[in-house]
Amino acid sequence: MSNNKVILVTGSNTGIGYELVHLLAAKGHTVYLASRIEASGLEAVAKIKKEKNLDVKFVQLDITDLASVEAAATKINQTEGRLDVLVNNAGIAEMGADMSVTKPNLAAIRNTIDTNLFGLIQTTTAFLPLLRAAASPAAPAVVLNVSTDMASNAFMAGPNGFLHQALAYNTSKAAANAYTVALAHELAAEHVRVNAITPGFTTTKLNGFMPGGKTPEQGAQMMVEWCQLDKDGPTGRFASDSGEWPW
Repeated sequence: MSNNKVILVTGSNTGIGYELVHLLAAKGHTVYLASRIEASGLEAVAKIKKEKNLDVKFVQLDITDLASVEAAATKINQTEGRLDVLVNNAGIAEMGADMSVTKPNLAAIRNTIDTNLFGLIQTTTAFLPLLRAAASPAAPAVVLNVSTDMASNAFMAGPNGFLHQALAYNTSKAAANAYTVALAHELAAEHVRVNAITPGFTTTKLNGFMPGGKTPEQGAQMMVEWCQLDKDGPTGRFASDSGEWPW
């Protein structure tokens, strides 16, 4: 049996998602790079070919647009007939919005939740038939939701919690974590592993290229093993590079 997996990484024309795409392609997997803007995605695919000499596939995918999500699922179904791994990486932060916890920017919060929660849910739902088609007792399918330290209520309530004013981002990701737990329980008997992962502080466009973090490739590297889970792989976990992370 081939170990080649069909993998989709949303929001992967830049940042951690982009690095994850080429790392997985280097393992021999069939990887779809997804981008909201087609030109940006095709440029990223060409860059991987030029700089890494790796072939990856492209699919246009705006997780907030149901028609775009369904078209992407149809394309991958027609081409591959299955999806072994869905990495829900696409997201926004709205960290530049002027707000505090006591003076929230409701428009920014709604926009962030629409992408990071509702977009994630409708994308996962659309691809579930393809994940189910791939799943087997010997080779489970995988849903990997990219989360953040700041989605951990246990961590944020402790003495080391920080950036509480990033209300839109933190709230949306905490809600997505709750969905991760529920989905993991729902799909456990169907050989679909569902986990959340935090790459930790990584310097990317999402945080305005804030200095002092990991490089995007370092952030992506730890995700590779979570995309390649075998029959004994965990589900319903919140992982970091230091082990289990508190919900």
